[in-house]
Amino acid sequence: MAGRFSPRPTRTTVRGGHVGVPGAGPGAEPGAGPGGVPRQGSGAGPGRVRDYVPEGVLDLGLVLGPLRRGPGDPTFRVMPDGSVWRASLTPAGPGTLRVAAVDGGGASGGGGGGAVRGEAWGPGAEWLLEQLPEMLGAADAPEAFVPRHRVVAVARHRRPGLRLTRTGLVLESLIPSVLEQKVTTDEAYRAWRLLVRKFGEPAPGPAAGGRLWVMPAPRTWALIPSWEWHRAGVDDKRASTILRAVRVAGRMEEAVGMAAEDARARLEVVPGVGPWTSAETVQRSHGAADAVTVGDLHLPGIVGWALAGDRGADDSVMLELLEPYAGQRHRAARLILLSGRVPGRRGPRMPRGDIGGF
Repeated sequence: MAGRFSPRPTRTTVRGGHVGVPGAGPGAEPGAGPGGVPRQGSGAGPGRVRDYVPEGVLDLGLVLGPLRRGPGDPTFRVMPDGSVWRASLTPAGPGTLRVAAVDGGGASGGGGGGAVRGEAWGPGAEWLLEQLPEMLGAADAPEAFVPRHRVVAVARHRRPGLRLTRTGLVLESLIPSVLEQKVTTDEAYRAWRLLVRKFGEPAPGPAAGGRLWVMPAPRTWALIPSWEWHRAGVDDKRASTILRAVRVAGRMEEAVGMAAEDARARLEVVPGVGPWTSAETVQRSHGAADAVTVGDLHLPGIVGWALAGDRGADDSVMLELLEPYAGQRHRAARLILLSGRVPGRRGPRMPRGDIGGF
């Protein structure tokens, strides 16, 4: 039975937001040391620092994992010293954030408690440090969750450090979610990687020099030529949705101050943004515990199999099975994904298409 709930990373647990974060090395210093980010470029000196002590166990790999868009995400890096680096376009400008457990504390790998240190660079440094507690789940309430199924209870027991992140940034989650519409994850991750590296800017601080990139500003997204979308493998429908969203970027970002359901309604006003995309966005921007993803190709079957042995479940069946978790349905779905209990494939994977080669 234990093998069915293995905590080791699998394709499914990664989809559930699992990123392997190595334990912090003793005496590791921000931006230095073997395996760390070398000091390079301008502004590579010490950044602004904030220490945060979370309540209870905190697993950086689980909390921040949903923010990584594939292993080659140019805005996200996990370093051998146990630190997680992110580059963001904040309301104050671009910024780089390094997050790590202090003195090798358990927060990095999901062990015991301990302080977490954030160090930030660039115009957006203060904003990122102010947002640090919520990004690490301070606004989340995992204690309100009550497991109703054994598979969920066991997954929660094995993942005590799971908290739902709240980034406070909408476009940062909306744009890559649009890129993930109706295509394989590999295609979406490739498009995000190519577009950010070509039209974004190097992240400020010691992570500069090509290691980390800040995603393009709304105006830059709006000025990307049609052939560059094509080369990145993005069809006209997804490209047009992103262009419509960035033209009202201010209104999109205002949704951070709304309740998750109201924010979803505002996002869905943009043609091309539907329930799947809005849920994927507010899960990250708002830490929305109840924003279950509907319209997904695989999730209903995974939830149906885990909770009722029904691999052919559709959205209506999934929502019925998740009804006991009303108010916490997204958390329940994540725990199911992290359990690793999924039906075996009965057919080939979804074929990958690349319009950039046409």
